Amino acid sequence: MGAGKTTIGAEVARRLGREFRDIDRAIEQREGAIAEIFAERGEAAFRELEARFVADECDRRTPAVIAVGGGAVETRDFLQDHDVLVVHLDVDVETAWSRVAGSRRPLAQDEAEFRRRYELRAPLYERVAEVRARGVDDVVLAAAGVRVEAGSMQLLDELVPGDGPVALVTEPRVAGIYGVDAQLALGKRLAEVHELPTGERAKTVPEVEKLWRALRIPRTGAIAALGGGALTDAAGFVAATYTRGCPWVPMPTTLVGQVDAAIGGKTAIDLPEGKNLVGAFHWPERTIIDPALLETLPPDERLNGMAEVVKTGLLAAEPLWELPDGELVRRCAAYKAGVCVQDPHDHGIRRTLNLGHTFAHALEAAAGYELAHGRAVALGLRAALKLSGRDTTPVDEVLAPERVRVDPEVAWQALLRDKKGHLRVILLGDEGAYETDLPERDVRRALDELIAE
Repeated sequence: MGAGKTTIGAEVARRLGREFRDIDRAIEQREGAIAEIFAERGEAAFRELEARFVADECDRRTPAVIAVGGGAVETRDFLQDHDVLVVHLDVDVETAWSRVAGSRRPLAQDEAEFRRRYELRAPLYERVAEVRARGVDDVVLAAAGVRVEAGSMQLLDELVPGDGPVALVTEPRVAGIYGVDAQLALGKRLAEVHELPTGERAKTVPEVEKLWRALRIPRTGAIAALGGGALTDAAGFVAATYTRGCPWVPMPTTLVGQVDAAIGGKTAIDLPEGKNLVGAFHWPERTIIDPALLETLPPDERLNGMAEVVKTGLLAAEPLWELPDGELVRRCAAYKAGVCVQDPHDHGIRRTLNLGHTFAHALEAAAGYELAHGRAVALGLRAALKLSGRDTTPVDEVLAPERVRVDPEVAWQALLRDKKGHLRVILLGDEGAYETDLPERDVRRALDELIAE
């Protein structure tokens, strides 16, 4: 009671694109006021009703967010018998009482009894819930299987799902800083360690083939990918294809990885003809994000990541780039997680996450992937905002993009290949981002303006 289940649940449902169902409200619509049920039939009868309503909702095939009465766990363990993610909205007793005191709630008429119930239920919540949350972002992240917590890398043995062997895939610089810690944290589950090159070189067919051939884990094993966005892209693609698909867990160590690349199950490698042309959707068993790992991030890598932060802030219509690192990572990760849960296979709203990337991918390909992804995205964002008739100040002030020297015709052909036959671009309007067709001349002009003479 008083945890905010109805308010938070409705917003979580909106963010995930799912129906919202409130059990208390459903009971009142069919059975009458809860206060009257308590008065006329007693609490035991209400718990029976509550259990039946929750079971009915959980058995429905339509994905939904369900607000469950707090007392439901007192009488049965039915939540554990259904394939649902159970989230405990954690609230202290003082806050909860301040929200319900003076209401008509039957169990909020006596403060001493209210506090007794709170203490009684606390261990039951701990037993039945998989996740403890304080707000909307926490629930959205949990729904996407994303864990954002400083120090989480030290808990890999516990956080990598299952009990099978783990193949750790990392890259040279990261291995030198965090490799030993990751191996110690995985403990006896660590079966093998592999390295891919740093950056886009990891996302090439020869490097991926080497990893395929080196792996020895069975299908019951898992791949743990420790590194930047390119590393998790490549390792995730390997996981999607090795033994026709094995579980994987990305552990991003860069800002771009933590706020974008490692979230949502999009995996891919590059071809000379274009970026991310070969890939698969392969949702991670869990994504482990430790913001403390950003402390060793070089300034240029941080700037690369800030391009994705600015993109997310523009999409969310909030200056997320102004937040301190921990909150910045959490907010950006939660935004992307919500979009990806709504559209896991990129058929609709998820495409808006490509704001600026049409131009960025073309520039990267034209530069032979020697151009930093963040620098390319910064330029792409500037082009997208100008085509949208929007102010480019956030991009200019935070990212300060500079034109790049590449062959304009090579970049144009890469753009056409990247769009896979459709010249559609993500723009930003008053109601948010949207995908639209644009005249070829306008897109070509916007691309050329990003290229130094």
